Amino acid sequence: MGRVSLTPAAKKAVAIGGMCSVAYLAVYLARNILGTVSPQMIEDGVFATEQIGTLSSIYFISYALGQLFNGAIGDKIKAKYMISLGLALAGVSNLIFSLGAGSAAVAYVAYALTGFFLSMIYGPMTKVVAENTEPVYATRCSLGYTFASFFGSPLAGVLAALLAWQGVFAVSSGVLVLMGVVCFSFFHLLERRGTIKFGEYKKPEGKGSVGLLIEHRIIKFTFISVLTGVVRTTVVFWLPTYIAQYLDFSSEASAGIFSAATFVISLSAFIAVFMYEKLGNNMDLTILIAFSVSSVSFLLVYLLKAPVPNIIFMVLAILSSNCAASMLWSRYCPSLRDTGMVSGATGFLDFMSYMAAAASSSIFANAVEGIGWGNLILVWFGLMVVGVVVALPWKRKKKA
Repeated sequence: MGRVSLTPAAKKAVAIGGMCSVAYLAVYLARNILGTVSPQMIEDGVFATEQIGTLSSIYFISYALGQLFNGAIGDKIKAKYMISLGLALAGVSNLIFSLGAGSAAVAYVAYALTGFFLSMIYGPMTKVVAENTEPVYATRCSLGYTFASFFGSPLAGVLAALLAWQGVFAVSSGVLVLMGVVCFSFFHLLERRGTIKFGEYKKPEGKGSVGLLIEHRIIKFTFISVLTGVVRTTVVFWLPTYIAQYLDFSSEASAGIFSAATFVISLSAFIAVFMYEKLGNNMDLTILIAFSVSSVSFLLVYLLKAPVPNIIFMVLAILSSNCAASMLWSRYCPSLRDTGMVSGATGFLDFMSYMAAAASSSIFANAVEGIGWGNLILVWFGLMVVGVVVALPWKRKKKA
């Protein structure tokens, strides 16, 4: 059997995309730890449910503001500095959070810093991929670290099933620091070899930043970022607690079910690209179908109370919404390469996504007590219906 021969462009894409995917897996492992171990922490009396909601909101706000700030400066500072420093500092602050969990003030500050430092990664990462790989490979690279972001949830679930919550935080902190060192070394080496370059693409002369992004339909994709952000971030965050409280499973069983469920959900990036290509590279139709399936699935989650079908359709609902998100992050953001603002635009979209997640996390925590899980599911259904409306082809556009 002959060996598969890759072109130099493909080899470069594999190297860059592989490194970015592994680094982003570390980010999302750390990011999903609190949601995964929250049933343990609540049972141990470390935090109340409302405090977990406050922590998640603080994190999301810090991460969102960091995306806006770090995304903009990521268009000016080399990715090797942004990514490596963000990973290492996030590891340190994440460890401080777990060690200082007995003090609410220390926990809140440390978790906010974790969110800010982790926000230094995504915008610069997308920029280095978009500017140093061909468009078809940029989508594949983005697909890789989008998958890694989804796979972080089941990996966190596995750790939560095996270790006490303190051990889970310690492992994720060590991984972040290690990846910071590895990423700096890797990108520095590729830069010295001339494999990657920074700032090759500039904003076109005479074009305003806002107007240029509006031409690239930034408004529509801002709505998509907000809606999918609530599901991929907040709904997934509360999923272990939902399984424990609404479906009446133990915290250990909830962690195991969460791990299995989010492993399936992690495949959404591949499913989205498969749909996209089968639909003739039609990004808008792919997003419309994804939101439609998610809407129907959330409605069935509300109607079917039995645990097995309830979990099946919950997984399908989140997976479908994440397919729409995959089109945003894997296809739309890299397509902004010619604007010279990939990092800034990506940071802005992530900022909007996480601001929505920050607001919804506290709202959902209070809503559980006020209206109950059943009515909250209807709220999620309503958000996906809005997604269907946003995704409709309201106005014909010339194909880019």
